[in-house]
Amino acid sequence: QVQLVESGGGLVQTGGSLRLSCTASGRTFNTYNTYAMAWFRQAPGKEREFVASIHWKINIAYYADSVKGRFTISRDNAKNTVYLQMNSLEPEDTAVYYCARDIRIGSDIRERREYNYWGQGTQVTVSS
Repeated sequence: QVQLVESGGGLVQTGGSLRLSCTASGRTFNTYNTYAMAWFRQAPGKEREFVASIHWKINIAYYADSVKGRFTISRDNAKNTVYLQMNSLEPEDTAVYYCARDIRIGSDIRERREYNYWGQGTQVTVSS
């Protein structure tokens, strides 16, 4: 069994910053099987959307256009943890943020369908 546990969400004013963390663990978790980790978000009444992803073994990351230049994804392989540094937050960033893990080699790590493991989500609220 694999578990992804997010933390770091909260309430922040427009222009503020938050740092999300997601740590993977579990009896059947093997870091060597991880291909990529990602963050998605879902606002009320909307589809879950891609935010950012990062390859686990090479230093390549992708970002949604809406967060480029404001958000940074990073990872610590030794801690099985992925981070999302969010700066210059806007009310439109308000959503539940989910961490996800992809184990399929060669997948498009920007696609939600590639991710088999998901965290429970952490709420981010940006007030205007």
